[in-house]
Amino acid sequence: MSEKVYKLLNDNPVARWSALILVALAMFFGYMFVDVMSPLQSLVEQQRGWTPHVFGTYAASEYILNVCGFLILAGIILDKMGVRFTGILSSSLMFCGAAIKYIAVSDWFQTTAFNAWLGTWWTDLPGSAKLACLGFMMFGCGCEMAGTTVSKAIAKWFKGKEMALAMGIEMAIARVGVFAIFSISPAIAAKLGTIAAPVGFCTVLLLIGVINWIVFSFMDRKFDAQLIDAGLVKAKEERNPEDEFHISDLGKVFSSKSFWTVAILCVLYYSAIFPFQRYGANMLQCNIGDMTPQQAANIFRWFPIGAAIVTPFLGAFLDHKGKGATMLIWGSLLLIACHLIFAFALPATHSKLLAYSTIVILGISFALVPAALWPSVPKIIPEKILGSAYNLIFWVQNIGLCFVPLLIGSVLQSANANNPAVIAAQQAGAEFIPYNYTIPLIIFAGFGILALIVAVYLKALDAKKHLGLEEPNIVKAEQ
Repeated sequence: MSEKVYKLLNDNPVARWSALILVALAMFFGYMFVDVMSPLQSLVEQQRGWTPHVFGTYAASEYILNVCGFLILAGIILDKMGVRFTGILSSSLMFCGAAIKYIAVSDWFQTTAFNAWLGTWWTDLPGSAKLACLGFMMFGCGCEMAGTTVSKAIAKWFKGKEMALAMGIEMAIARVGVFAIFSISPAIAAKLGTIAAPVGFCTVLLLIGVINWIVFSFMDRKFDAQLIDAGLVKAKEERNPEDEFHISDLGKVFSSKSFWTVAILCVLYYSAIFPFQRYGANMLQCNIGDMTPQQAANIFRWFPIGAAIVTPFLGAFLDHKGKGATMLIWGSLLLIACHLIFAFALPATHSKLLAYSTIVILGISFALVPAALWPSVPKIIPEKILGSAYNLIFWVQNIGLCFVPLLIGSVLQSANANNPAVIAAQQAGAEFIPYNYTIPLIIFAGFGILALIVAVYLKALDAKKHLGLEEPNIVKAEQ
């Protein structure tokens, strides 16, 4: 008797790529919201009175609860409850947090007694900033949880197929969200005369993201049923307890030298990327001069486009050729070069061409590292604890992303405390404050140097332990 051949839902290219598009669009909307206020720093300072230190505190708030342990809990939820439940939960948290932040920055909230009380409670941050931080904290929990859920969903739907390409395309779509918001946010704010308008726009998009996850959940439920029918996985009631996730399994992650190397590389590299995004447009405005926030944002928005264009190709290269560890080294080198150019060459030349080219090269660096980093994790971590591993990496990453914006905001403010141009602009009540960004940019370059050292060590570790980071994904899947 011939063996029955099962055709699974993910064997259909239309189905698996549709699933990818659904979750990638949800992350696209999330990335838009992350940076919706990044190109509006000078406008926020003018309309809401947020100093660079306040803006840095707001930027750091996205990661505070994650650093306090939420991401560890998120990994446990993901491995215990699966991608469907976690995807809907994370997208709902993103939407609710966004709604709170929209209320915080809205014009009508500024006149309320609650805002006045918040301004006097606890610290000296404006009331609008405190409530915005609360909303951004909740959003950050959902966004980081969603990011790891997307990675595990792609690993599930593209197992043995174009996994690195799929992850690359997902990241490319998400990166385009940054390009879009740096284009849209200043335009909406200028058109309607308030920073609340672009925040509200992105909040509505996040509601669409919740709907995307619900649709994906129906597809994933059908896929799971097919896997059980085909005997590829066991029904929940039939599974061996040893095959299930246990909290004690986290010890396998924490005891892995490879895991910690990847996690440390991640936190160092991303500490020079995401905090930089918060200040990038204002940095260009200051270092080039004679430029509006809209014009600076129009230059900086090309940063994610370099990543968006290159990432899918790098994913395909990884699938067929490998060389993931080598790509991490090149990505770190480009990162260092770009921040040093921003720190020294751009203020000396005021060249928009140099700014455009450096921004695009930084985007290529931003393609090299994530494209190689995330598909490498399933090679060193068992599938049943993959969700927790991703979340633990994000947890370590969030430690840097939480404290680096605070560091940069404080350094930027203290480094310019005696800057005559800054003092004159502040006394005149000018809309634009010409900060000197040299020291913050050197700090970003320093993170890149440390990331390079760890990347070289990771390649040596791969050669010693044969982790497979330099091997192609598709060939490995076929063996």
